[in-house]
Amino acid sequence: MTLKMIGCSHHDAAVEIREQLSFTENEINRIFELFGQRFADAELVLLSTCNRVELYGAGNNPASLQSDDLIDLVADCLNQSRDFVANHMIIREGREAVEHLFLVAASLDSMVVGEAQILSQVKQSYDLANDADRTGPITHGVFQAANRTAKRVQTETSIHRRRLSVPSVAIGEVVPEVFNRLQGKRVVLCGAGEMAEETLRYLKNGGANNLCVVNRSLDRAQKLAEEFGADAESMDSLHDQIVQADLLIGTTSAEEPIVDASTFAALNAKRGGRIMLVLDLAVPRDFDPIIGDEAGVYLYQIDDLQAACNRNRREREKQWPKAKKIIDEEVDGFFQSLQQRATGPVIRRLRERADKVKAEELQRLFGKLNGSTDTAMQKEIEKSFDRLTNKLLHPPMASLRDDAADGHSRGLLEALRHLFNLGEDS
Repeated sequence: MTLKMIGCSHHDAAVEIREQLSFTENEINRIFELFGQRFADAELVLLSTCNRVELYGAGNNPASLQSDDLIDLVADCLNQSRDFVANHMIIREGREAVEHLFLVAASLDSMVVGEAQILSQVKQSYDLANDADRTGPITHGVFQAANRTAKRVQTETSIHRRRLSVPSVAIGEVVPEVFNRLQGKRVVLCGAGEMAEETLRYLKNGGANNLCVVNRSLDRAQKLAEEFGADAESMDSLHDQIVQADLLIGTTSAEEPIVDASTFAALNAKRGGRIMLVLDLAVPRDFDPIIGDEAGVYLYQIDDLQAACNRNRREREKQWPKAKKIIDEEVDGFFQSLQQRATGPVIRRLRERADKVKAEELQRLFGKLNGSTDTAMQKEIEKSFDRLTNKLLHPPMASLRDDAADGHSRGLLEALRHLFNLGEDS
């Protein structure tokens, strides 16, 4: 088995480099087409996201697919110079490539460790390669093992359950403390910038279906609201929206509170005693902290949420050794399985050949002795032959297992077949 990976990520390539090495949908189709033309019997999976571009190539014959071949493939497909691709893509082979894929799938190599999106991206990349008929036994095995590894990390550690961004903590951890569910709750989001967009994404994923974006620029509010299926209002309607709101979120860049304490108190009085959760994610703050003293109002400010993020980050760091242990176990298990599939037939045939020769020699020896040895002596002779056979077989078998564990057993397998005349079907 030969598995090779070339790639770059946010760890080692700036965004302007990754942009030049990323693949559009048409370029993904093109690289599969080129790969099929050049390497008919080899396998390829391409993972291209905003943070990484990685190609996983595999083949049964080490000579059939080299890392340089993958570099040439990328250069030709993207119309980049070969030197540019070679200078910015890291090469990994064998066990190192497998371990890296497992780390990626489990989100231990991500910009935000534990983010959930990468596993679905890995699955999608594998599915695209399947659809293009570019996968095979090696990529099937390693990507299925990567998926299993990622799920173990998710279920056996708390890395994925510790949210690290302010919006994710606010929506994922604070909101459930106040509301059993977001569906049907009126959510009023003030602002239309990056923080607002991220917050809306978590709100939609959390089941919110009654959203309103309020912003000074109505055009910008409408653009963002359209993307998430929300209403859009100008800041002039904020007071009316507050009266209707169950969840009020501030993400603006205003230098002063967008609603003063006295105005908020008057608006809250019109709400009929309904509970309101206020999440102030803005810096400077959008709401006067005094409003948290209002009846039925639960206020969380940016510092409260940032403190939770920091705690979560420390807890994730504590979980890293446990997650890495899972990765190591799965990599070992993958290569043990691979070793058994690759070397099992040869080892079995080698053992059968040795046992056959041993039995023939014992029969010839006992025939010459013409019954001059008793049963106990014959058993001792048989044990001696067994020990001799085992000692002779141990070095080639151990070397074969070691090479298989490193992903480089094919050469030795072929040598053993020819040296011991084991046949090509073993």
